[in-house]
Amino acid sequence: MNAPSDARREDPVHDLQLAQQWLDKLLAASASEILPRRWIEPVAALVALALNHDKKIQIVVPDDETLPELSNALDIDLRPLCLVLPEADFATRIALRATLTLLKSRLSRADVHPVWEAQHRRIAASTDIWQQAQQWSRSESSSAWPDGMAGLFPARLLPASQALAFAETSDLQILVAPERLPNDWRDALTGLATNTLLLSAAARGAEHRRLAVFDEAARRQGEIEMLVQEIAELELELATTQAEIADFSQRYHAAVGRLLVELDILQAEIARRSAAKKPNDAALKRVAAQSGAQAKRSQQEHQRFEDAHENSRAGNSKVPIEDRIFTPSRDLKKLYRQIAQKIHPDRAHSEADRDWRTQLMSEATRAYRNEDETALKEVLSLWQEGPGASLARSGSSDELNAQVLRLKARLAGIQVELDRLLSSKLHELFIATRVAERQGRDLLKEMAATLTLQIEAAQAKLHEVSE
Repeated sequence: MNAPSDARREDPVHDLQLAQQWLDKLLAASASEILPRRWIEPVAALVALALNHDKKIQIVVPDDETLPELSNALDIDLRPLCLVLPEADFATRIALRATLTLLKSRLSRADVHPVWEAQHRRIAASTDIWQQAQQWSRSESSSAWPDGMAGLFPARLLPASQALAFAETSDLQILVAPERLPNDWRDALTGLATNTLLLSAAARGAEHRRLAVFDEAARRQGEIEMLVQEIAELELELATTQAEIADFSQRYHAAVGRLLVELDILQAEIARRSAAKKPNDAALKRVAAQSGAQAKRSQQEHQRFEDAHENSRAGNSKVPIEDRIFTPSRDLKKLYRQIAQKIHPDRAHSEADRDWRTQLMSEATRAYRNEDETALKEVLSLWQEGPGASLARSGSSDELNAQVLRLKARLAGIQVELDRLLSSKLHELFIATRVAERQGRDLLKEMAATLTLQIEAAQAKLHEVSE
């Protein structure tokens, strides 16, 4: 399906114009068009336009061949709304679980964009299916996924066999190279959408392959490439979430943490002096001991963040702690995702190769969290110049199977870590702060003001018990 490049190789304006033309035709009625030589980017742009019009869209391709390129071309901020699945059952399950994890994480961000507000409404209207999907994802079960799960995603990019298996309806649909599909498949797929656009390659005499039978190793390698992309999406999501929470932690401790320490110390001193006045009161002694322990924990926790700050990227930043917010650009996200796809340690062919990849990925993650695009590009250059980039891929069944196991293990690890972060009290406070910002409020400032009043009251109380 990959077509040769032409004069419009890098022309986002043309891509958007063509996507808009296709959308206009789709909104009016079903239609057919000649498949352009450069079609991946316009199709990806069409997905974004459809989502912005609150339309469900399905892109159907004959097989897995173009799925990785399609996935990479999608708007990186809308990618979690798009279900992109290869054909093979083992790959489908891994990719589906990865996409569910990605969507769950992004839903927690409380985005105010209309596309994400529409997704929140969609999930709310399908609560049972969403909960079943989450349970299925966590179970690592080989059982069939819940019916209707594909309908949770407003955009689906699937090979024809998967589109028929899910049989989910959509408002808009594109069939790419429909001449490569059996007639009964085309008819069934057309019936799944209100309006369908046929992008026919045969109509312009393009030299596209007929459906071919690939050897098992080649097919498995292609499926692994798709899975690596899913893992890279999750690596990006995890790194973004970790950086957001790390920055928020610094702001929280700068604005609120020190006040909490001061209040705990005051309350511990009040309890100690109260107990000293009544040495035979066991209850007051317990309160004094508990308050003292709490004050010590608060001091230690705050000191830990202070020490960590000295060695973090914050120590080299000219932006004040209380004003710094992690806001990676789209280009930075794409670059980090590209590095994760190419360098990911789970693609290693040997222990030495794994060590090299792990070192580079650590450097890439550090650069991404620092929003340092130059450093990220240096990591990519090191990879391209290093030994790993030139290693031949192993086509043996054992190696490919081992790679799948590593990908599954990493996916499970990311899921656990994301769940831990998203369920933490700090993340809940982070989200509450973002919601308050949309209401024109500064939640941390409000918390600091409340703590200041409590400190003043505690100081008065301490003066009282000291007399």
